Amino acid sequence: MTTETPTAAVNEPMPLADVNLADLDNFTDGITPWRMFHTLRHQDPVHWQPEGGPNSGFWAVTRHADIARVDRDAETFTSTKFVNLEEVDDDQIKTRASILELDGVRHRALRSLLQRQFGASVINSYTDFLRGLTATTLDAALAKGTFDFVKEVSADFPINVLARLLDVPPQDNQQLIDWGNRIIGNTDPDYADVLLDSAESEQYRHLPFRSPASLEVFEYGRELARQRRGGDGTDLVSKLVNTTPKDGVPLSPQDFDNYFLLLVVAGNETTRHTITHSMLALLQHPDQLARLKDDPSLIPVAVEEFLRWASPVYHFRRTATRGVELGGKRIKEGDKVVMWYASGNRDEATFGNPYDFDVTRADNDHVTFGKGSPHLCLGNLLARTEIRIMFEELIPRLADIRLAGDVPRVRSNFVNGIKKLPVEVTLA
Repeated sequence: MTTETPTAAVNEPMPLADVNLADLDNFTDGITPWRMFHTLRHQDPVHWQPEGGPNSGFWAVTRHADIARVDRDAETFTSTKFVNLEEVDDDQIKTRASILELDGVRHRALRSLLQRQFGASVINSYTDFLRGLTATTLDAALAKGTFDFVKEVSADFPINVLARLLDVPPQDNQQLIDWGNRIIGNTDPDYADVLLDSAESEQYRHLPFRSPASLEVFEYGRELARQRRGGDGTDLVSKLVNTTPKDGVPLSPQDFDNYFLLLVVAGNETTRHTITHSMLALLQHPDQLARLKDDPSLIPVAVEEFLRWASPVYHFRRTATRGVELGGKRIKEGDKVVMWYASGNRDEATFGNPYDFDVTRADNDHVTFGKGSPHLCLGNLLARTEIRIMFEELIPRLADIRLAGDVPRVRSNFVNGIKKLPVEVTLA
């Protein structure tokens, strides 16, 4: 049974020569990534990582301060050459670029289309609705006694929220989850229709994540757009199709496709994995679970520790627009520069005892949603609210909860995902 925690990273130093952030098999045991990050922060914090295959390699940025510097400076470190490790040509950029792969005026214009829907006034008005969804999810799951926490809780709840925001029927939930798995899990044989690094993926090179599942998401979104166009709905799709961006340039059909796909993927994956990692951490640190049981008022503070600890997205990439020095290394124009947010969230220079899971941690300056970036996660307040309400509702219901099996992880150096979390619960 998997019970290890990332604390093992500091106890088993890894030689720098053994570090390989491009080897996806290094990201399946829940320990090796943290060992690699620890070595890089201490020995080579801006590290050139060869990739092999069609990719040219990248600079791995692993310290909190350097990550913040890259994230804030969109002029020097652009998103327009794409934000994952795949190297794309101009033709692919033209067809695949979403709001994530834009900078400047157009990025701000597209971001503003839904900014209010993810702002405090709207999200705070969702509290009762979110508590109701949480109760429904937990009532169904906890009654089973022994179950997969991922399937029954941490995947079920965020997808119900997303379905409500998109105004689609709950019976579509499993399809939305499946699409997210197939697209984001494009390097995991258990999820991917076509593996990213396979020869077969070349025929899908113009689709997001090279995933044929993208075509199904596009078709689904287009039908919603057809139904909502010209109406007065307040759902996210209605806002996209009936609002002109502030730069005056309407959304093209391709813009809509890529925006909608991003909502489907991002609206579920990161919150789901954060909830899962947080539950696993509480299982592995029963003293911290006991503190939250004794004092539920700590949960809002604990949410920030959950986000730091989970680090549901390992990295985002930028591309240097000019020669620049970073961490004592000379970055050339065109080089890929990769911010390893997960490593920044364990940086000893920012966090005291970073390998301690501490639900009372103050001044938690994590980079889970980005750091001072124009690309700061648009849905960060919604995610925080979902996570807070989930644990406010879950923890008082538990007399006991135990791990009931192995914890397999997604084969990916992009998403820090857990596939299954088998648990056995006794209700309070």
